[in-house]
Amino acid sequence: MSNIAIIGSGSWGSALAIHLANNGNNVKMWSFSEEEKDLINNERKCKFLPNARIPENVMCTSDFKEAIEGTKMILIVTPSKFVRETIKKFEHLVTNQYIIICSKGFEADTLYTLDKVVEEELPNAKIGGLSGPSHAEEVSEGIATTLVIASKHEDLLEEVQQNFMNENLRIYKSYDLQGAELGGALKNIVAFCAGVATGLELGDNAFAALLTRGLSEMAKLTVKMGGNMNTIYGLTGLGDLIVTGMSNHSRNRRAGILVGQGKTIEDAKAEIGMVVESADNVKTTYELSKKYNVEMPIVRMAYKVIFEHFPPKDALYELMTRNPKFED
Repeated sequence: MSNIAIIGSGSWGSALAIHLANNGNNVKMWSFSEEEKDLINNERKCKFLPNARIPENVMCTSDFKEAIEGTKMILIVTPSKFVRETIKKFEHLVTNQYIIICSKGFEADTLYTLDKVVEEELPNAKIGGLSGPSHAEEVSEGIATTLVIASKHEDLLEEVQQNFMNENLRIYKSYDLQGAELGGALKNIVAFCAGVATGLELGDNAFAALLTRGLSEMAKLTVKMGGNMNTIYGLTGLGDLIVTGMSNHSRNRRAGILVGQGKTIEDAKAEIGMVVESADNVKTTYELSKKYNVEMPIVRMAYKVIFEHFPPKDALYELMTRNPKFED
């Protein structure tokens, strides 16, 4: 169907490569790691997805030119903090390819969502964001998944649907790129807090309350930043929050559990061994809440727990003893 470049060879990049290749596309992956490149090319494996096999119509390279030339779309699947510096290395190779952001998070220095980062570096490109409840492990195994492609460009929306959709993966369209980007970034923080609640053994009542009130905080900030509230209550907000906050596949939830059990965030990240986006984005979200004057007590407590080493039990006490108010 199409030639597609994937920038990033971690679990999500590899899962997308497997799905797209199985759907008839030719996929060229870029990896910064020679070890990962060789494992994909020679053994058809991804070290982060032990049960998955990489199809033969996927090749991996450490050369941006080899990965990008002759492709119709470029998927960016690097950790959020590396998106800008990675684009700078290949932006001279971009011609008319669609740019699809598949990472979730913020840029700390600018407080930008990733679509704003890409727009600055590739101002003439047509940009979209792919988001929704999607663990790499399940997508790589062909387990039914539903995602959203968000963009202001109708041709990009149609192209992604045509290349991605099959009986295992359903793609909805949206024009609200800002809302989809915010949902994907903010849910990681609430999912981390849900993990902390689990680590503290608080029970189902507290867990449900935390997800619900966390979703309310996500919605209020999204609207202030120009997104649509309905987007946050859809797949890229609520849907992604459910899967990230409740599944043991979730690195953000697992990190929260470890912190709730008394470990530092540094120890939790070391034990998980992969990027934990919530830890990288809590400070940014806290700064955004102040910039846009949005009350986000759960985010504030997450910031205190991670950056001020505030005991999680004390954070719970502060949340539970706030002044009485109406639900909003």
